[in-house]
Amino acid sequence: MAEKHRSWWGWGDVEDAVTGAEAMALVNRVRTLLPDADLTEHVAPSVAELGLRLPRVDPPASLVRLCSTDPADRAAHTHGKAFRDVVRNLHGDVHDPPDLVIRPATEQDVVDVLDWCAGRGVAVIPYGGGSSVVGGVEPRLDGRYPAVVSLDLGCLDRVLEVDGTSRAARIQAGVFGPALEGQLQRHDLALRHFPQSFEFSTLGGWLATRAGGHYATVLTHIDDLVESLRVITPAGISQSRRLPGSGAGPAPDRLFLGSEGTLGVISEAWMRLQQRPRWRADAAVHFTDYDTAVAATRAIAQAGLYPSNCRLLDPAEALLNAGAATTGGVLVLGFESADHPVTPWLDRAVELCRDHGGALPEPPRGDDSSGPRQRTAAAEAWRSAFLRMPYQRDALAARSMIVETFETACTWDRFSALRAAVLAAAGDALRTVGATGVVTCRFTHVYPDGPAPYFGVYATGRWGATVDQWDQIKHAVSDALLAAGGTITHHHAVGRDHRPWYDRQRPDPVALALRAAKSALDPSWILNPGVLVDPAS
Repeated sequence: MAEKHRSWWGWGDVEDAVTGAEAMALVNRVRTLLPDADLTEHVAPSVAELGLRLPRVDPPASLVRLCSTDPADRAAHTHGKAFRDVVRNLHGDVHDPPDLVIRPATEQDVVDVLDWCAGRGVAVIPYGGGSSVVGGVEPRLDGRYPAVVSLDLGCLDRVLEVDGTSRAARIQAGVFGPALEGQLQRHDLALRHFPQSFEFSTLGGWLATRAGGHYATVLTHIDDLVESLRVITPAGISQSRRLPGSGAGPAPDRLFLGSEGTLGVISEAWMRLQQRPRWRADAAVHFTDYDTAVAATRAIAQAGLYPSNCRLLDPAEALLNAGAATTGGVLVLGFESADHPVTPWLDRAVELCRDHGGALPEPPRGDDSSGPRQRTAAAEAWRSAFLRMPYQRDALAARSMIVETFETACTWDRFSALRAAVLAAAGDALRTVGATGVVTCRFTHVYPDGPAPYFGVYATGRWGATVDQWDQIKHAVSDALLAAGGTITHHHAVGRDHRPWYDRQRPDPVALALRAAKSALDPSWILNPGVLVDPAS
């Protein structure tokens, strides 16, 4: 296969960007939906045109071999991959790059880097795949530190040990999703954690941000797959014991899961694995009424069926990304197992949908362990759109469109009011910033006590103003989410962008405990400053 090249400014690989016929079709769809949009294409500047400031610190001789000052490297490690990151890159707004990109080859290298940085007061931002959409890897430090380094763990990328009896593996944190699954495949095992960023994110990043995977029920977050963690902190190394469960005090791994690089650097983890599925069954159920579709989804979530896929697309989402015209939306269902056929579970889920007025334009597919994977047309169309969404987002951002998402979770009794509040807040904000567009909603995960709604915004923007326009929309919707009883994030993490609302959502005693843990584990407060808690004054 031909070698691919990561884009410094946008999502994924340069070779996979939206171009040609795909770009033309995308633009035509937008013109149909939003005929007044200015879709003039803008091109990102070259790295040479950015004029990055010179590094402000020189590494010691013992670390030089690990360090890069290459402008392209530094530019690529400056922002994450949110809409506002991509737009700023398109404008050449890369004002605060890391001074060094450091790639440790061993755990001892990580220890040495932290020791040097703590001694010099240099900020350290742990970096996995850089796919953060909440400002989690950006050196937004307001001059508080003399320099900042991006600690890229991509060289720590191996499966070190496999315990086939317990069905677990010891894995280094810097391994990317495809490489991880490739190494586990030799043992006929899999982690089967597939976030949308799977190809361009790492195990350590998933752990540090409590990432959500593709499973709609049961194993929804990476937390559920963790057996033990090894974490390097400036105060020492934390290694938890491998156990299927324990009641011995507060769980040590819970301190570091979701800590977003503020308390330590996750170097490796023992992860619970699964056998690869042999049986699968899928269906796409259409509804004429959205509230009824929600009720059907809740019935399935509370029935103990535990589908691997249970994504309800509202009518706008179904039309835009699955090509299905409905008045009530489409519920995409999927079941899988390595042990047994799953058709009976799908049949019962479909029966529940029909009890709520759902209909199947196509018969269910699958449950043939020997044949290729089959999906319904709507499910396949949505899956294809899902994988291309980040690339298409970039193509539209370069054409002055506002294309971004916000996600949450709430209890079932609050969902209807929360969705109404979000749509109202987004609509008001769009009018305030002078944009026209559409807001869509889908469920990414469902629980017996509530769904995880994921909203998408597709709106016209003004070139040069789209970041400000999006920020106003984001603020309005985030306020509405908290007021309606939702969380500021279900699986995208806090980073720097969600901090104002996280501070309001988090109980005050927990904030005190978190600051105390930060002071104990990172006395110099060098690790990812500004994320979760403010730097020490």
